[in-house]
Amino acid sequence: MFQVKKKNIVNTMPPHVFFFVSALFHYLGPACAVLLFSSVSVLGVAWFRIASAAAIFALWRRPWRIFAGRSWAQCRILLPLGIVLALMNACFYLAISLIPLGTVGAIEFIGPIVLAALGARTPRNISALVLAVGGGWLLTDVRFSGQPWGFIFAFANCAFFTFYVVLGHHLAQNGGATGIDRLGVAMLIALVTMTPIGLSGALPAMGQPILILAGIGVGICSSVIPYVSDQLAMARLPRATFALFLSLLPASAALIGVIVLRQIPTLLELAGLLLVAAGVALHKESEAQQKTIRKANKKQGSQ
Repeated sequence: MFQVKKKNIVNTMPPHVFFFVSALFHYLGPACAVLLFSSVSVLGVAWFRIASAAAIFALWRRPWRIFAGRSWAQCRILLPLGIVLALMNACFYLAISLIPLGTVGAIEFIGPIVLAALGARTPRNISALVLAVGGGWLLTDVRFSGQPWGFIFAFANCAFFTFYVVLGHHLAQNGGATGIDRLGVAMLIALVTMTPIGLSGALPAMGQPILILAGIGVGICSSVIPYVSDQLAMARLPRATFALFLSLLPASAALIGVIVLRQIPTLLELAGLLLVAAGVALHKESEAQQKTIRKANKKQGSQ
């Protein structure tokens, strides 16, 4: 009898699909946070996001099981990743409470630009990077106005976001089938890091079921779905390619604005969308990167 090997549908899907899912939910999450800002402090909203995500990962994956039979050297990346997740979220919410979201998004984009530039070693990829950066600049409608502390938090968020991409990519490349479980451990570490500075700000919402549900919604839409999707994409995309694809985030924000908020983009914003799309279409991995991707896909397909 011939034995037919079942293929995991997740491993057969193009990695770009997971990135698009991440980009979509990246901007749906803040819609849930709007309900919290009137009753919960900025750091309280960040705590709700991390706490609800950590609880979901704990119930879904029971991530602590990955420590069985593994040395600290194999798991030590989880500690800095967890701390980065906590501080990144805290700085993001503090920044958008002081300066426009578009400005925060533009500053956040600087880190991935640097990562993409480090991997863009051909004229074609450098041209793709320039197009994507130009499109992102137009879409974010940068306005350098607001309070000085807002810019401090925004640049801190940029630094932590860059660390997240680097550490998350390393986790995905070396985590194999346990990558998401290890992400769950990192989220628990993030909760421990965030609780001393954010729990008190979240307490006013504890007795209000609607606000608690909104907090859970923030965690699912802003952390669980995007971070899991990032892991699935990072496992099969080179870091520079993933960093370049982050230029699609402003484009996804514009798309959600059209569908959900009926905000029709201006001609300038449409030009930004076209530049981003052209940059992503023009980008091409090197032969070494393509071999790495094929090897990763073959490895995951055999699991």
